[in-house]
Amino acid sequence: MSVNDSKSTVYSSKAETPSKKKISSNANEAKERRNQDYLLIWLERNIDLNNSTSQNMLEELVSIGMDVQTFEEPDDCIDFITEIDDIKVLLIIVGTINQHLMPLIHDIPHLESIYVFQDKDTQYKQWPKVQGVFKEIKSLCNSLRDNIYQRDHDAIPMSFLSKQMISTTTTASNENNLDRLEPSFMYTMIFKEILLEITEDTKKAMEKLVEYCSQKGVREYQLLEFQRDYNEKSPVWWYTRPIFLYDMLNLSLRSLDTQAMIALGFFIRDLHRQLQQLYENQRSTFVNRFIVYRGQGLSNKNLQHLRGIKGGLLAFNNFLSTSTEQKIAMKFVERTMHKNKDIVGVLFMMTIDLNKIPTTTTPFALIDGYSAIKTEKEILFSMHTIFRVDDIRQSLSNCHLWEVQLTLTDKNDPQLATLTQFMQKDLRGSTGWHQLADLMLNVGHFTQAEQLYSELLKNAYSDSDRAGIYHQLGWVKDDQGQCTEAVSFYKKSLEIKQKILPKDHPTLAPTYSNIGRLYDNMGDYSKALHFYEKARKIYEKSLSPDHLDLAICFGKIGLVYNNIGDYSKALQFHEKAHKILEKALPPNHPSLATSYNNIGGVYNDMGDYSKALEFYEKAHKIYEKALPPNHPDLAISYSNIGQLYNNMGDYSKA
Repeated sequence: MSVNDSKSTVYSSKAETPSKKKISSNANEAKERRNQDYLLIWLERNIDLNNSTSQNMLEELVSIGMDVQTFEEPDDCIDFITEIDDIKVLLIIVGTINQHLMPLIHDIPHLESIYVFQDKDTQYKQWPKVQGVFKEIKSLCNSLRDNIYQRDHDAIPMSFLSKQMISTTTTASNENNLDRLEPSFMYTMIFKEILLEITEDTKKAMEKLVEYCSQKGVREYQLLEFQRDYNEKSPVWWYTRPIFLYDMLNLSLRSLDTQAMIALGFFIRDLHRQLQQLYENQRSTFVNRFIVYRGQGLSNKNLQHLRGIKGGLLAFNNFLSTSTEQKIAMKFVERTMHKNKDIVGVLFMMTIDLNKIPTTTTPFALIDGYSAIKTEKEILFSMHTIFRVDDIRQSLSNCHLWEVQLTLTDKNDPQLATLTQFMQKDLRGSTGWHQLADLMLNVGHFTQAEQLYSELLKNAYSDSDRAGIYHQLGWVKDDQGQCTEAVSFYKKSLEIKQKILPKDHPTLAPTYSNIGRLYDNMGDYSKALHFYEKARKIYEKSLSPDHLDLAICFGKIGLVYNNIGDYSKALQFHEKAHKILEKALPPNHPSLATSYNNIGGVYNDMGDYSKALEFYEKAHKIYEKALPPNHPDLAISYSNIGQLYNNMGDYSKA
């Protein structure tokens, strides 16, 4: 049976009275509406939602803040779970189940936990995902709530940076090395810096957040309370209160959801600033050097990442909850061990030296008196706290437990300082949200880049800003290979620039050139030449005769003429480009080799193989000196020469 045809209903946590609000749903809608990365499913044959037991259970479940998807047929339920393979599923089975059902569902990878609600004391010890058999609604919901909290606790996003990765990334001789870093590290680092710089109207920011949350299905009364009482409570109180903020913030930072992160920006900033203030007030109560603890579950995959970065850096990309009491941290470890063969327990022991740490960027505070729930010796760190990994070893007393020694990085940490300087250098020239968008574009994370540019476009105040953002959106689509969409964005940018700038303004040339290249890629050579020529005329007026941008433009025009078979003009423009490159670049620069290859390609297409060989060999000599042995351009050079010998009939050399 098709999932969309199955007999199911979702009861939304947005509803004031769950029993009175029914919203039909399918798997795609479940993905769109969630503000958590898991879904609760209730399976019961012949379900009667009008009886008091079902009503009570539904109200209890919705009170946890989750959408509840109900099914009566096991086959429909299995189909649905299978289709939503990017969402973790928590399954409640009510009543006696068919003995063949458990083997069918238990090993579905994203089915995380199963709760059985029935009167019989049936044993499910052979099924590790079964959290228990419950006879009372309250006990089932308490277990579910505890497991959800534990799951969120364990799912804190981390970035692993080995010493080798940091060294390779920051080597001055290497280009485009930021893509070696985990995107979560770069994203949250730059995002945090931007938040702390931005001045925002809190009232307007609040309205935008409420609108966003409403679209995501957050309960209306929670949003009204949040909007009405926000200034009467502290940010720490709101963060620890079991409503939408905690879940939404954690999910957005785990998934790098740009839209959600921007919507939550003012709250993240307020929470960070309160931790700064609390630290200043509490500073005298801390000893200069002390240890805090954090216990959690960790996947075997992440454990191997962690073991591989000893001596490197570990970043926690969310707000980080720890305790000054080791026994409290161990409670979290004990809850998660042995429940899943792919999860191990980890006890982080974090050394804090108050004489070294930069508390302006990495504040923390004891929040026992400020939390909305009862806490014991809880110290909360701001987002993107970075530690050095000193040691990691398996516990002598428990093979399922690993102990990790960390030290909070200080302002003089050489690894962190070098990495930060390198990232700032690479992003020089852009500011604020533009900087974050440009970073995502530079490292190839196009979804996040597009989301950011789209948000910036909505709030652009001037034609100049809009033109620049349309150009960057064109670049995003360009890099994704979506030529038609890229041309559309570039042309929107061009239309604005043509209205506000002189017709030969230098900033028009790159846009003309980009549009020309895209038409070239699409095989529309007449349009390609039209836009390249516009770019060339501006470059010739605004640049010196030996400028590299002019050489690049000449080379592109030469390629188009070669494609349409006008070889004399192709050679003319390639030779113009080469003369500039010879003046501007050292003799063994790879760009000179590319120029030689382009000229050789024209002679090859003309059938003048001896001339083609002459230029291909010049290119090859430069590639051999300038490139590593396994570089793809060197392989292409070998291929060109081999194909040329084949065309000449010299098969032994080919």
